[in-house]
Amino acid sequence: MSQEVKILLVDDETAILETLGILFRGAGYAVTVADSGAKALLALSEEKPDIVLTDIRMPGATGLEVLAKTREVDAEISVILMTAQASLQSAVRAVNEGAYYYLQKPFANDELLAICQRAAEARQLRVENKALKKEIRKRTTSLEDRPVGKASSFVEVMQLAETVAPTDSTVLLTGESGTGKEVLARYIHRLSDRSDGPFLSINCGALPEGLLESELFGHVRGSFTGAVKDKDGLLAAAAGGTFFLDEVGEMSPATQVKLLRALQEREVIPVGATKALSVDVRIIAATNRELEQEIERGAFRSDLYYRLNVIQLRLPPLRERPGDVALLAHRFLESRAGPDSPVLGISPEAMEVLVEYEWPGNVRELENALERAGVVTRHGVIKPSALPDRVRESPPARLGREDVSQNPTMEIVERAYILWVLQAEGGNKKRAADVLGIDPSTLYRKLGRYGIDD
Repeated sequence: MSQEVKILLVDDETAILETLGILFRGAGYAVTVADSGAKALLALSEEKPDIVLTDIRMPGATGLEVLAKTREVDAEISVILMTAQASLQSAVRAVNEGAYYYLQKPFANDELLAICQRAAEARQLRVENKALKKEIRKRTTSLEDRPVGKASSFVEVMQLAETVAPTDSTVLLTGESGTGKEVLARYIHRLSDRSDGPFLSINCGALPEGLLESELFGHVRGSFTGAVKDKDGLLAAAAGGTFFLDEVGEMSPATQVKLLRALQEREVIPVGATKALSVDVRIIAATNRELEQEIERGAFRSDLYYRLNVIQLRLPPLRERPGDVALLAHRFLESRAGPDSPVLGISPEAMEVLVEYEWPGNVRELENALERAGVVTRHGVIKPSALPDRVRESPPARLGREDVSQNPTMEIVERAYILWVLQAEGGNKKRAADVLGIDPSTLYRKLGRYGIDD
């Protein structure tokens, strides 16, 4: 064989295991054996085989249970079921549940090796196809849908998001309102292995407790007034995809308990039901609250916080990355461009106003301001007069800000000082470098690092 293939052999008859072990080791396979279904379940996650060859009738855990567990661990593993008591019904069931092949005992060794060879090749093709799709998806998404920003704090968030996207890990997005948490959640979904599945979301602060539970977990007929038929919840409807819990900090304590159970057990109990339903969904949650402070005052469960906070991505506010304002502004105008849109660009004076404004509403406020400017502009280029009054009349950004910690990091202080000197020198980088006492090339590197553009 061109490369060593790992196979897990499962049978409760020791003689058969020994015979199969000799056969497959001689054919170049890396062999692991399990003399019961229970041991096979343990070996699956430890050995990570390419092929599982298992008997169906075994005490403890049957071959079909081994098949189901294998599909959970890695759906690309090829599972071959073998039995001495074959039937059309059991064969159909095995194939419907994801088995690669259904083999009746006794069988010829050459036949078995040929089947396993094809199973290994099929797995390799699936893995390569999956990797190729992921790479294509990443390239096309990064070109067309990647959130915009070049500030170092934003780039770090994006790099971590792209790292965790292919996993099923729960992600918690934090940051002020309007920083683009839902945009990032959708980006993570598009880069994930679940991108072919649905992306569903709910705002936990927009619905009363009873309605929120019904929307999340579903309900059965007659469970409350108006429940005239059974209804699946959004968690179940998002099966195979991603579910985005926006403003999770607004969720009531009672609903938090039910959500915690859903995350722990991967199952939900619809309102008014007694039977749990399994759910296969990746959770991304977001909040603009400091959940650790909410825990201290008893408004948020610590166990739910730790369950959600597997990977935390904190989106920086726009005022901390003024160099991204121009990038975002041009992206918004491009997205609105069309035959009915007369806007062609932004004047330097208007861009200066945009960059100097501190944007308390963050990216969302910037987008709304540009939408307003686009509506009132009639000459192709947005002028300062087209911007909202609050933006035009706001004082320039200050070096010292009330929202900065009393003990800011050296990076924050250095960035603020460079901005202050640049403003004082009218944007002249050579004079600013002289004042700062550094080479112009060093200044350019620092400007790139802090996301400060012209």
